[in-house]
Amino acid sequence: MRAVVVDDDHRVLLLRLAIPDPAGTIAVWITPGGGVEDGETPLAALRRELREEIGLALDADPPQVWRQEIVAVGFAPGHDGVLNDYFLVRTASFTPRGAMSDGELAAEHVVGWRWWSLPEIREYVGPELFSPRDLATPLAALIADGAPTQPVPLGL
Repeated sequence: MRAVVVDDDHRVLLLRLAIPDPAGTIAVWITPGGGVEDGETPLAALRRELREEIGLALDADPPQVWRQEIVAVGFAPGHDGVLNDYFLVRTASFTPRGAMSDGELAAEHVVGWRWWSLPEIREYVGPELFSPRDLATPLAALIADGAPTQPVPLGL
C-alpha cells in the first residue's frame, strides 16, 4: 500500500530510498507506504505505514487512484515482483517525522523526505530515480482531474 500525499500547493511527498547494489547505491524517490502484515486490511496497513514513516494520521479512507503490478524475478531482493495500490491523501504541508527511529528507517533504506512539485519532477535530470519511473504523467492527471473512478494501471 502506498500513499500519494499531496499538499495544498499540489506538491507530493516522496521518501528517498538508498538501496545497496553491487555497482553502488541506487537512490529512488518513492511514495510513503509498505507491505500488508498478517491480519491487516490494506487500509489498516496504509494507516500504520503513514504513522510510522511520516507521522501522518488519516481521519478518512482515501480513494485508491493507481495500481502497479510488476512481475520480474529479482525485481527486489527476496521478491519476484511488486504489487502497489496507491491511495490519494490530501493534506496541508507538514514536516514529516514518523514513529520510526532514524535507525529503523535506515534499516528500510529510508534516508530522507522531500516535497516535490510537478515541474520539479518533470524537469529532474539527475541520477536518482522515481517510482514509478514516469511519476509525472499519472501525477499530472491526478492533480488536474482528481481521483479516477477506477484505479489507473501503472508500469515500472
